[in-house]
Amino acid sequence: MQVDKKTLRNLFKRYWYKFTNKENYQQYKSIESINKSSKIFKTKYENYINEIQNVINKKKELSFLHSGHIGDIINVLPVIKELSKTHKCNFYIGVDKPLNAQHHRHQGGNVFINEKIFNMLSPLLRSQKYISKVEVYNKNHIDINFDIIRELPINLLFDNLRYGFQIAGIQPNIDEPYLNVQPHGKINNKITILRSPRYRNQFINYNFLENYKDLLYIGTRDEYEDLKKEINNLEFYDCKDFLEMAMIVKSSKLFVGNSSLGIDIAEGLKVPRLLEACPHFPARQVHGKSAYDFYYQVHFEKFFKILYNSN
Repeated sequence: MQVDKKTLRNLFKRYWYKFTNKENYQQYKSIESINKSSKIFKTKYENYINEIQNVINKKKELSFLHSGHIGDIINVLPVIKELSKTHKCNFYIGVDKPLNAQHHRHQGGNVFINEKIFNMLSPLLRSQKYISKVEVYNKNHIDINFDIIRELPINLLFDNLRYGFQIAGIQPNIDEPYLNVQPHGKINNKITILRSPRYRNQFINYNFLENYKDLLYIGTRDEYEDLKKEINNLEFYDCKDFLEMAMIVKSSKLFVGNSSLGIDIAEGLKVPRLLEACPHFPARQVHGKSAYDFYYQVHFEKFFKILYNSN
C-alpha cells in the first residue's frame, strides 16, 4: 500500500509533537478530529440533511423512522407534533436493531426495541392524535430517519430532547406538552417513581421518602426490589403497557426518577416532575413549569418538598 507524501508528513508531525510537545500534540489531535468529522459529514450526511428540508417543504405526508431506545422515541415526538400541524405524519418503529454498545440490564436484551417492547409502546404512540399511523418498519419509504443521530460525527452529550431537532431542522416549543393521555381510572394522587440502573447519581439516596405515603414504583420488579432497600414503604404496580404507565403518571401528585422512560413520559405530559440528573452523562434535561433537576441530596429534598407542597 502506497502512502502519499502529505499523509507521511502528517504522521511524522503527529508523532513528533507526541514525544516533544504535549500542548502542540493535543492541539494537533483536536484539529485532526474536527477535520475528520467535517469530512465524514460532507461525504455521507450533508446531502441527506439538506434534502429533508426540501421534503418538508414539498410534501404533505411525512414518514418517520426510529429504531432507538424507548425514551429516544418519545423525545422526537415534539418534532412530529410540530410537523403534524401542516403534514400527515406516519411513524415507523424499527424492531430488533442491534445495540451498538453494552447496556446493563437492558429490557430489549441485545437490541434497542424488540417485539415485546414495541407492543408495550405502540398503544401510547397510537393514542396521540397527531400521529396518523404507527407500525413496525418493514422497508417502508422513510422521509426523516431519526436513527442517523447515532451515526452523525457529533457528541451526543447534549439535551437529548433536542436530538430530533438536529435531524429535522424543526425547533418546537418544548415547554408545552407533547403527550396527551387520559388520567388513570383507579390509581391517582401517588408519588410515582421510576429509577433505572443506568444513569444513576452517586451523590444521592431516596431514604427520606419513607416519611411520605402513597409511594408507587412503576418500572420493572427488579428495579422496585432494588429501590425498596432504601424505601421500605414503597409499593409496586406492574403496568400492562406504556400507555397505562403514562395514565398513572398523568394522575400522579408528582413524578420522581432518573434518566429513563418514566421521566421521558413525565416530561412529555408536563406533570410535576423531579429529575435525578446524572453527573457523568447529563443528556436528559427538564423544561417548563413544575420541573426540577438535582445533583446533590440537599437539593433533592428541597425541590421534592416544593413540588409536594404545591400539588
